[in-house]
Amino acid sequence: MKKLALSANILALSLAAVMATSCGNNSANTPAQNAAPAASQTADGVAPSLNIRYVDHDSIMAQYNLAKDFQEAYVRALSKVDNARQAKGAELQKFAATIEQKARSNGYLSEASYNADMATLQKKQQEAENYLANLSRNTENELAQQQLQLNDSIEKFIKEYNATRGYDAILFKAAGIYFNPALDITAEVVAGLNARYNKVDESK
Repeated sequence: MKKLALSANILALSLAAVMATSCGNNSANTPAQNAAPAASQTADGVAPSLNIRYVDHDSIMAQYNLAKDFQEAYVRALSKVDNARQAKGAELQKFAATIEQKARSNGYLSEASYNADMATLQKKQQEAENYLANLSRNTENELAQQQLQLNDSIEKFIKEYNATRGYDAILFKAAGIYFNPALDITAEVVAGLNARYNKVDESK
């Protein structure tokens, strides 16, 4: 019994020591924790201001010559796909009309010959679908690559541009609700982009 009482006293003393140590640590940490937010302030207690500018993405897309060239390429690509779809459709319609006309005029000497033409029509339809699917997929991939190239060109220029300005941030206008118009550097960016853009002569 004495041993148990002694053990209980030792345990109580140990717990008291642990609690005292813990309280001491918490007290020691409190000033540091309270001081942490002040680290983001300047020596005089005033938070530093950010030097920010913005650009209008829509204006860049409308005025940057590379973007305009890609837009023209986009229109041509869609037109190419649409023309191909119309051409394939007209071809299939013409062949189907030939089969129908031949059937009405008793031009088929046997059911086998009619079935052969129908099989040819189905084959042409499948080939047309595959061709148009591949054309659309290749066009989408080409346009996606152009978009990546355009984004990379703008991002790279802005980084080079800011290397001599030292702004803390350059944002797109759409990223905020309101910006002071005096912070707009869109015209400078567009001028710089066009100054370094060399259009590829597609006739070569």
